[in-house]
Amino acid sequence: MTERTTPIIEISHLKTHLGKHWVHQDVNLTVNSHEIMGIVGGSGSGKTTLLRAMLGLLKPTAGSIRLFGCELLTASAETWLKVQRRWGVLFQQNALFSSLTVLENVAFPLKEHTDLDLDSINELALLKLLMVGLNRDDAVKYPSELSGGMQKRAALARAIVLDPELIFLDEPTAGLDPHLASELDELIIALRRTMGLTIVIITHDLDTLWRVTDRVAFLGQGKVLCVDAMDKLVKQPDPTIHAFFSGARGRVAEANHNCE
Repeated sequence: MTERTTPIIEISHLKTHLGKHWVHQDVNLTVNSHEIMGIVGGSGSGKTTLLRAMLGLLKPTAGSIRLFGCELLTASAETWLKVQRRWGVLFQQNALFSSLTVLENVAFPLKEHTDLDLDSINELALLKLLMVGLNRDDAVKYPSELSGGMQKRAALARAIVLDPELIFLDEPTAGLDPHLASELDELIIALRRTMGLTIVIITHDLDTLWRVTDRVAFLGQGKVLCVDAMDKLVKQPDPTIHAFFSGARGRVAEANHNCE
């Protein structure tokens, strides 16, 4: 098996019951090494619930989630910690600590998970800020002093500060204008290339799906209805998939991609 097709995430027959209904009835999905996988679906399809399950924030009712070959649903606390150190997360609302400077926010995982001295921690945190397009002046600011796009970049720097193999991005372009969203998409592609990352993106942004992903998993009816590249996914005859991509936004995003 080549590195390109080595499974990083393997989800099998996942079922999740919340409240009085089944969010997931039989979810099966494999994410391979170094690919960018998009996860999409209509409102209530279970995208966020699936992300929370992969991050260990929610325990599914049944099934299997394997990350880096480790079964997470039965893993010990020690094993969980080891696996968690191998991934990073960019949350939809950035989740930056308002009382910490940008540099302190990015340095936080290093303080929690390494024994490095403070000078080394700050040096590494600053390096990651520079990698995402921020500078030394931005490092000493507080999150409230940054624009929305800059906050996204700071949160992304924190997600990669431990040099993870895998990162999860939850609606990374939400709230950004088209120009800033495009810049962030290009940054995501560049980080995959320079760091050898595997990336999972939860998003409603059709431009991001066309621009960034290798494959996209479409959630609906409690399962993954299809996994394919966007140019093939939008041609699927399934009525749920067709309805999602056939509107005006979908046609514009596809036309923009074809013009690039």
